[in-house]
Amino acid sequence: MLVCFYFLLVFTDVESSEKVCSYQDVLNHLNLTKDNDLFSMTRPVKDYKQPTNVFLQVVLYAILDVKEIDQTFIPYVWIFLIWDNDYIRWDPEDFCGIFSVSIPNEILWKPDITIEEMIEKDKAPPSPLLTIYSNGTVIVQNDQVLVSTCRMHVYKFPFDVQTCTLSFKSVIHSIAEMRLVLKTNSSEATEWSREVMRTQYEWLFINMTVTNQTVDSFGLKQDVIVYTINMRRRSILYIVNFILPILFFLCLDLASFLISDRGGEKLSFKITVLLAVTVMQLILNDILPSSSNKIPLIAAYCIGIFALMMLSLLETIVVMYLMEKDSSSEDNEANGDQDLSEASNNRSSERDEKSPELLKRSSSQLTEESHGLEKLSHELREALKILNQLHSSKKDEEKPGYWTRMTKKINKVFFIFYVTASSLFLLCMFFSWNTAPEF
Repeated sequence: MLVCFYFLLVFTDVESSEKVCSYQDVLNHLNLTKDNDLFSMTRPVKDYKQPTNVFLQVVLYAILDVKEIDQTFIPYVWIFLIWDNDYIRWDPEDFCGIFSVSIPNEILWKPDITIEEMIEKDKAPPSPLLTIYSNGTVIVQNDQVLVSTCRMHVYKFPFDVQTCTLSFKSVIHSIAEMRLVLKTNSSEATEWSREVMRTQYEWLFINMTVTNQTVDSFGLKQDVIVYTINMRRRSILYIVNFILPILFFLCLDLASFLISDRGGEKLSFKITVLLAVTVMQLILNDILPSSSNKIPLIAAYCIGIFALMMLSLLETIVVMYLMEKDSSSEDNEANGDQDLSEASNNRSSERDEKSPELLKRSSSQLTEESHGLEKLSHELREALKILNQLHSSKKDEEKPGYWTRMTKKINKVFFIFYVTASSLFLLCMFFSWNTAPEF
């Protein structure tokens, strides 16, 4: 009898050790088959008065793009949802230690979580599976590329810090039916996001804060979990490609005071530099949004430098006008002297023309005297030419005109004013960028 009992025990142990289990056995036990999807229709609670607690966790995987002109924020996030299903229970020991099973996500009920800031539907397909555990816990993980709205504050561009939010809430369920619960706090969410972060575009991720609040939406109280993402712009490229070139244009405009005011070289040079600043302003207009409440500091920077260079151009135009006025008065004096010399020449020529006639009427005794007069008139013309040359050389050696002397004083005074105003303006811009609030 004892021997039979011993063999029975050995046979039972061998049979139990050779037991084979499958995931389908668990699904059959739970009655989760294609023919019976009862659990996918309603919220999985045995008492409808009991709300379903949905734990939410979001991890920021990448910052793909931030479009200031459109005021949109495009992150790549991992979203984890965890809740309990009262109808899912099994003992792992009955199924060879199986404690979790992955099933198609259409079979079971899932929370209707939406993101308020999302303006485009995610084109990537959702995860086709969800995981159920023996204690009734259900976990869903989705990787999403979100195109969300974000109010951009570009007052300190390109030294700005942007704050974008992702607000998660249910579409139709109130707090009596579903409660959203934070799975992690702000420090944990920030740390996990930093560990998995792959790309940050032109931004530097600072931190992520998480808050949970209850709002009244059209008479329906709902839980809302808000993830606030803080990021700082990497400004080095904007400094090198935008701020410094405009500053160099200002230096070139200052150097143009070394160019002579005579001729049009100085005026054309200043116009060229002014047009270069205008091109930079057009580029800036394509970057910044037009819906900003304040004028960005970088726009004030461009406008201020443009105004200084325009004043410099106007001063050059005035100086050239005064110098032209002075030269025109000198030309009038020279023309008057030339008219006087021509009149004297005409008189002498008339005398020369009349003298032969008088000589013909005179007697032959005056022939020698006429030759002497011709020689004398010729010597007078030569002397007159010499006097004209001396007069012109004397005018060249004279001091510059009144307006020419005034333009030199105007250039000196305006240069001092220009350097002082430019230095004060740049200092004000520097302190404004450092001390202005972020928003």
